[in-house]
Amino acid sequence: VQLQASGGGLVQPGGSLRLSCAASGTIFAINKMGWYRQAPGKQRELVADITRGGSTMYADSVKGRFTISRNNANNTVYLRMNSLKPEDTAVYYCNADTLNTLGVRVDYWGQGTQVTVSS
Repeated sequence: VQLQASGGGLVQPGGSLRLSCAASGTIFAINKMGWYRQAPGKQRELVADITRGGSTMYADSVKGRFTISRNNANNTVYLRMNSLKPEDTAVYYCNADTLNTLGVRVDYWGQGTQVTVSS
């Protein structure tokens, strides 16, 4: 299973970006999909996640600005980021909590995409 993330870049404060992450390979089921981020010198933190049924959870720091969504048909998760702030600068990683064909739960991570918010 591979997770391919895209959509990062350089944006000015107040701007917007949309991240995408597609899972491919032999997947029996995906429960949660989510986005994490890691800024230099800091621990990786959960930004938002979404269950297969569409229930979402957001970090307090991004509530009201970020929106997570997913397309179960093509195993893709999105993160729409509005009103970006310099403190949102980080490498963003997508995550998929999956079940393989043997019923074993396996966690997968994407390669990370850089988001830089700067004027």
